[in-house]
Amino acid sequence: MPRGKHRRPRTNPLTRRVAMAGTGTAALALPLLSATAASAAQPAQAPAQAAPQSVPSAAKAKTITYTTKKGDSLYGIADRYDAQGGWKQLYKDNRKAIGDNPRLIHPGVDLQVRATKKADAPTKAADKAAAPVKKSAVAQATQSSVKTFPNNLDGWIRNALDIMGQNGIPGSYEGIHRNIMRESSGNPQAINNWDSNAAAGTPSKGLLQVIDPTFAAYHVPGTVYDPFDPVANITAACNYAAARYGSIDNVNGPY
Repeated sequence: MPRGKHRRPRTNPLTRRVAMAGTGTAALALPLLSATAASAAQPAQAPAQAAPQSVPSAAKAKTITYTTKKGDSLYGIADRYDAQGGWKQLYKDNRKAIGDNPRLIHPGVDLQVRATKKADAPTKAADKAAAPVKKSAVAQATQSSVKTFPNNLDGWIRNALDIMGQNGIPGSYEGIHRNIMRESSGNPQAINNWDSNAAAGTPSKGLLQVIDPTFAAYHVPGTVYDPFDPVANITAACNYAAARYGSIDNVNGPY
């Protein structure tokens, strides 16, 4: 057998170099492909990372002028317009127009409201309210939302008691009625032109016979400034009696 028949054939140097080079290139290419794949995946993730979190922005307030109506309250107005600072801020901004008692709101007063929403924004409740209704339903809704009192002695006393309750003035129906019957017999136009007060130029007036200086000093905000007005006369007299006697209930004679 000739020598070399079983000798391992030599690899062509050029072929071997190409194989090594190819292997080397493949080894070097793997991390490059991996890096390319990673960098290609980043743009898909970037929007999720870059997307800003949704944070509700504070509503901007717009100052409007609201004219009060019968039955209004500061809480109701603030809620209707979502006023900044609520009813307390609303009162603070309008204290000069409202007066010292935030619970007594006079109709026709112009208030400055820091509104963050429109009061007339359509709602399901508003749409429902706009639907045709029977007159009887409207009358019932009006009666339930606004307190009304008859224009007589009973109504005057009950109206006065309602206002006194809002202002922390003590007194009972019986105490007021008893003193009215003694002082004026229930006549709101009664006037005393013969006693010492009359001689001094300040006659006693009205249901509870109040002189003008006393009425001026103890007049209750939210009532008419007129000593002959039944409700204004009762509330001023009861306010005075509370300051001097603790309550109109404690008065059983001239006071």
